[in-house]
Amino acid sequence: MNKNSVDITNFLKKFPNSLNSEESKSRFDHIWRTDHELLCKGVIFPKKTEEVSEILKFCYENNQEVVVHGGLTNLVGGTKVNPDQLVISLEKMDKIHDIDNETRTICVEAGAILENVIDEVEKFNLFLPLNFGAKGSAQAGGIVSTNAGGLRVFRYGMTRNWVVGLEAVFPDGSIYSNLKTIIKDNAGIDLKHLFIGSEGVLGVVTKIVFRLVEMKNTRLTAILSINSYENVLKSLRFLDKNIGDSLTGFELMWKNTFDVMVGDDSPYKSPFNSVSKYVVFIEVLNNENYDSEYNRVLDVLVEMLNINFIDDSVIIDSQTEQSNFWKIREDVSILETKAPYNQHFDISIPQSKVQIFLDEILSDLEKNREIINVFPFGHIADGNIHLIIGKATDSLELTDKINTIVYGSLSSFNGSISGEHGVGVDKKHYLHYTRNSNEIELMKNIKSLIDKKNILNPSRIFN
Repeated sequence: MNKNSVDITNFLKKFPNSLNSEESKSRFDHIWRTDHELLCKGVIFPKKTEEVSEILKFCYENNQEVVVHGGLTNLVGGTKVNPDQLVISLEKMDKIHDIDNETRTICVEAGAILENVIDEVEKFNLFLPLNFGAKGSAQAGGIVSTNAGGLRVFRYGMTRNWVVGLEAVFPDGSIYSNLKTIIKDNAGIDLKHLFIGSEGVLGVVTKIVFRLVEMKNTRLTAILSINSYENVLKSLRFLDKNIGDSLTGFELMWKNTFDVMVGDDSPYKSPFNSVSKYVVFIEVLNNENYDSEYNRVLDVLVEMLNINFIDDSVIIDSQTEQSNFWKIREDVSILETKAPYNQHFDISIPQSKVQIFLDEILSDLEKNREIINVFPFGHIADGNIHLIIGKATDSLELTDKINTIVYGSLSSFNGSISGEHGVGVDKKHYLHYTRNSNEIELMKNIKSLIDKKNILNPSRIFN
């Protein structure tokens, strides 16, 4: 049977609320593209793992390509769909099943919204430290499938570190289920890692067991103004030494980015009259007495001021104000309004080389008059930098030129084209800059072994 030639009309009727090709046009493939109709053969909304299995078995037997949709927050084209493909949306699989206080774990379905999971575990004085701007929309299955990062990675690690159990459906419909709540299990190859970070090309994640830690009752935020990149790194080391494990966030914004985020037409305001070349946001989380912790952080910042690591600092104490100030770092929509036809980058570089790398690519980018602006910011504590680039046109030629400038320099810096967003459809042509031919061939071989017909999320990561 030819690819995607099967008539799925009757099959769709087996699943309540499914949409045919015409009805699917009311949906979209990304939360930033709500004005673009979803063009596909249909959308199915399974409610349990067994239904996902039935759908994939049908599609595998009939050579029907499938694209999986979650929270639609990805930034690499991972949810793009062709008109002859079927969409599985996991939004109805949003149950939070079990919170185990003894093992400090929680089992959730793939469609559960991260923010809802975090709120639920807090009721039990427990804490899931995953944290990023899209937490109000991102779904657990997509977070696991992309091994999402975020604002606390340098202290708590990527999503992979928090998954102890997992259930998924292979492309042929067979089910992999290991929902154990144990942390240590070296009984052979740990197969759950096939699905974590592989962007859905090897299977559809349907349930996850996350491990949890004790709730942190004291939270402080400080914002630092720093005059050199060297002092940014010195500040990180100094804070790590003097605050220790309580330092859970260290986020960097370059001055031009910060200025736009707190500009006249922004809802956010700067706590400073003026800032230096770099602005750093730090988060402190622990269970110490609030007043004593405030004074400890204050003493550390005063010392940093005295040894000229920082030019100025402000401690934000109330929870409401902290949430508002962190939006300066997280709300990239403000930057997008200033960057027409914006192009996003999510790259990793050794910390010591970040400014050197940035100077190099900015020099090349500034030579092109069609480039309007470049806004850098990111998770400097783990070397993961984001760029939003504004352009005069949305031409494919210009997009490719910019990609080549940014990605083409990464090899010499031992960097990566993706720190946390994945490869998806949009980055696959640049994968060779940070993965060698043997690595790419091995990835393809694993895909071919598990998905011989290449029906599940095809054309992601590689062709």
